Amino acid sequence: MTPLQPVILSGGAGTRLWPLSREAYPKQFLPLTSQHSMLQETVRRLDGLVEEHPGYEIDLRDPIVVCNESHRFLVAEQLRLINRRPQTIVLEPKGRNTAPALTLATQVALRTGEDPVLLVMPADHCIRDARAFRAAVADAYRLAAEGAVVTFGIVPSKPETGYGYIRRGAAIERSGLAGKAFKLDGFVEKPDAETANGYLATGDYFWNSGLFVLCASVWLGLIERFRPDIARATAQTMEASRQNGEFLRLDAETFGACPADSIDYAVMEPLARAAQGEEELPRPIVMPLEVGWSDVGAWSALWEVREQDESGNVLDGDTFVHHACDNLLIAKHRIVAAIGVKDLIIVETADAVLVASKDAAQDVKAVTQFLQKQQRGEYIQHQCVHRPWGEYESIRRGARYQVKRLTVKPGESLSLQMHHHRAEHWIVVSGTARVTRGDETFLLTENQSTYIPVGVRHRLENPGRIPLEIIEVQSGSYLGEDDILRFEDLYNRDPSEPVRG
Repeated sequence: MTPLQPVILSGGAGTRLWPLSREAYPKQFLPLTSQHSMLQETVRRLDGLVEEHPGYEIDLRDPIVVCNESHRFLVAEQLRLINRRPQTIVLEPKGRNTAPALTLATQVALRTGEDPVLLVMPADHCIRDARAFRAAVADAYRLAAEGAVVTFGIVPSKPETGYGYIRRGAAIERSGLAGKAFKLDGFVEKPDAETANGYLATGDYFWNSGLFVLCASVWLGLIERFRPDIARATAQTMEASRQNGEFLRLDAETFGACPADSIDYAVMEPLARAAQGEEELPRPIVMPLEVGWSDVGAWSALWEVREQDESGNVLDGDTFVHHACDNLLIAKHRIVAAIGVKDLIIVETADAVLVASKDAAQDVKAVTQFLQKQQRGEYIQHQCVHRPWGEYESIRRGARYQVKRLTVKPGESLSLQMHHHRAEHWIVVSGTARVTRGDETFLLTENQSTYIPVGVRHRLENPGRIPLEIIEVQSGSYLGEDDILRFEDLYNRDPSEPVRG
């Protein structure tokens, strides 16, 4: 029985769905289409695969996730919340696109001595018909186990100019498949409107989904053939990497020297061309997919996949509409009202408000480019910042003071640390705090408080069974998050890593 190894690519800078998505908290970690985040939905989408297709004898393994190193605790926590354990979480010190990411995941998968079929999935796509997706995966698994390279082509519902396309060739006859399969004839770039209409009329073109199914050894052979520089660089990176629990930490220097390229450009497009005349190459196959797919690449795409009211409005949070239609309203902290407007995107968060025409949804990147150039914090993170021990939120800030709300999860602890330039006052709002201050350790309960002087080692822990909420008042000459010297840390973070707590 050939194992089926899910590989989840969780990259992305969080720019296209700003202000809800940020660099430190991109869209795959957001519950955009359900109560679960897009990463969680990607994992849950395979639930039922084995039971629904007993004749395929699928040995489904725990996922390998490739993500930015700064997102490692978000990935681990979100998987834990849905009772899933990753096989490995591969930590990229720097994004190098999808081809190196898949090559690293492949090398991890081959460490077991088996040659599994890889199911490669971006972490931030929406698929509304999960059962139909699982049926397509089962068919692709059978073809890939025989040596084929399978990609899914989304059956287009409109002449979309924002996607690349796949051109199908002759139909492939294979008994036992529930769906159709075609020879992959080629890839084409994003078309103009007239060309896209022509593609739609022929019925021979699909949207490029970014979903792939193939054996690990097949991918390794293809990357060695078409991009030997990536194969060498990732192999050197793996040799210098180190396993830390469920995390695989890549060596920053060797991985930084790896060329950046996508799966399509590095392998799939040259394979489609080369396979026309070389029979010994793996067969590139495209399988049509009609499952309500979207890459949710812009606010307008989210409006399309979310449930709409009778006037075509998508409403999320404390919202009010009057004589308004076809709008997307998201309110996170305050009421958002829209009157007499049409085709607008209105998104409110604690520190930013976006108002845009749906037609200009792709231009949100202009805002993120401006924020990045100005080095503003709204580009990187939300007002509420997530940490492995919980979260903190800035409430008020002045010239020499800052007020924050800290929430520490049961059983978790901030690092043993010290600040050179600020003192801290802690007030317990709810729960129980265990406080280390210098040589003493003591408990604080609701409405009790303590003071941490400048330069004193301290730690905050939650020994209880409910979340611990603290109001922290910082005062001093410098209040930056980099004023921290970490001595001990439960989460094995680098002592110089510039994160709070």
